[in-house]
Amino acid sequence: MKGFILTSFLFFSSTILFHQNSLATDSTSHFKKVVWIVFENEDYQPVMNQPDFARIANYGASFTRLKAETHPSQGNYIAMIAGSILGVKDDSNVDLNESHVGDLLEKAGMRWRVYAEDYPGNCFLDKKSGDYARKHVPFLSFTNVTKNPKRCANIENENRFFQDFQNGTLPEFSMYIPNLKNDGHDTGVEYAGKWLSANFGNILTSPSSTKDTLFIVTFDEGSRLSRNIIYTVLVGSKIKSGSENSQKINHSALLKMIEDEFKIGNLGREDASSPVLTGIWK
Repeated sequence: MKGFILTSFLFFSSTILFHQNSLATDSTSHFKKVVWIVFENEDYQPVMNQPDFARIANYGASFTRLKAETHPSQGNYIAMIAGSILGVKDDSNVDLNESHVGDLLEKAGMRWRVYAEDYPGNCFLDKKSGDYARKHVPFLSFTNVTKNPKRCANIENENRFFQDFQNGTLPEFSMYIPNLKNDGHDTGVEYAGKWLSANFGNILTSPSSTKDTLFIVTFDEGSRLSRNIIYTVLVGSKIKSGSENSQKINHSALLKMIEDEFKIGNLGREDASSPVLTGIWK
């Protein structure tokens, strides 16, 4: 009888161990970390015509019908982390008592951070400082961040990003926000493309650099006279290089992808109802 119990216990333990190992090596896992890099104010085709952006697209999956949510900029940035523009229809400072992806991440024991170029630090909440603009840093529009010094410390300037990347200490979710020159807002798509190649080209074209990290290279919006279809490319080791996705989606679908990958639930807005992205994964 004792032998039967011991054999049963060993079989049961082995089954649990096998199940745990299966989860740990789940082939459906696409990335462990995600980085958004956001550019400004250009339609899909002019960006694809720019050599640097076109080169990056060859290494990733392009979205040909991803439509920004609104005009002007700020509402689109809000949607990237909240699954809705939350009624934000201009670029004035807003203070929202609403939830965002940072809440879901922290609840799941995960981290988030924003690396914003020329950000003055210390939870700076003025509208602008030099080439830095608050409207492009969406977490600063949420009062549960701005009224909490510990959470507000998750917003930093750009200096730490490449150090964190090299050291493998990036959080699960991060955004890299170029300043008003480097994002093309004050300069144009040619300038922005050259900046992207100079600063991220070696990372985005290196399989070892994107092994566990998914990069989202996107724009906030297109021109006001267009259909607002914007360039968006995903680059990562599990992405089919040179693939295209023609689903009718917006930024909230990218948020849903992240929520689903990290299994953190959703915010009950457009992120919950957006379609699952298809045709881009290996």
